[in-house]
Amino acid sequence: TVEDIIARVNDQIITRSDFDRAQRELDDEARHRGATMQETSEAHKDLLRNLIDQQLWLSKGKEMGINGETELIQKLNEIRKQYNMETLEDLEKAAREQGVSFEDFKANIRNQIITQQVMRDQVGRRVQFTPGEVQRYFEQHKQDYSQPESVRLSEILVSAPAPAAGAQPDDPAALEAAKAKADDIEAKLHAGGDFSQLARTFSDGTTASEGGDMGQFKAGTLAKVLEDKTFPLKTGQYTEPIQTRQGFVIFKVLQHTPGGVPPLKDVQSQVEDAFYMSKMEPAIRAYLTKMREEAYVEVAPSYADTGASPKQIKPAYSAYTPPSSKKKKKVERTR
Repeated sequence: TVEDIIARVNDQIITRSDFDRAQRELDDEARHRGATMQETSEAHKDLLRNLIDQQLWLSKGKEMGINGETELIQKLNEIRKQYNMETLEDLEKAAREQGVSFEDFKANIRNQIITQQVMRDQVGRRVQFTPGEVQRYFEQHKQDYSQPESVRLSEILVSAPAPAAGAQPDDPAALEAAKAKADDIEAKLHAGGDFSQLARTFSDGTTASEGGDMGQFKAGTLAKVLEDKTFPLKTGQYTEPIQTRQGFVIFKVLQHTPGGVPPLKDVQSQVEDAFYMSKMEPAIRAYLTKMREEAYVEVAPSYADTGASPKQIKPAYSAYTPPSSKKKKKVERTR
């Protein structure tokens, strides 16, 4: 089959089928993310650029002697374990059953590994910053880290025993017994008892096996009566027994996060990651432009490489000139 060649990158080619397959994958991912038509259209414009970028990374990896084979095996084994498969042959069979070419699957992973290694070596390790730069970045982007007030709660639930046959749902004796048990647990807490251990021993809630840990709750997500009792508390404090429809519950505040912008130390790693990426993206683009200028890149006339550099080497085409016919010399006959 003769393939239409869309681009040549050094000794590699990008064919029409490569382009069409990448576009299908892009559209599938866009649908999965719920991207707008405009976002998808913008991504289409950079599709050929991204395919050329990948070939440039792979060319550089080949030049550096990076083949990604060891890391590929490790990654395939991670995927195999994730899906509880015994062997790589089982993984290959599963891919085949889903209509996926296992060779293409491996090639995509290998290409990602090589790209990441080259990117880290040639760009990432050169991107450095100081604590002062991180501080300035945080000051400029504070609102990105603003958060609502929240509490992480743990509970000990003492459910009210079911009323006896014919008794009223609010059986005073049942409620009194539940209240007495909850008061006894509260007394144990005051005496220095461990909340999580008491939750494991006495709580009737579904969180008992986790020591009562219920997770994080933002302001406005709890019933008002519970929010009014828990949000004023500091980390480590607990409530008195609170009567609910399930019985009596004691809450402990495992962590109280005030609303607003947190101090830098509380979001240091997030800020550093964001600042690093803000420097990495232009550095990667600049490096790819440099690679384009040192490589042979030829794109078919009806396609556009949005990452092209004006300094790129342009393929030179010379017009065909047919050889001139030699005129025969006129020879005069002599008598």
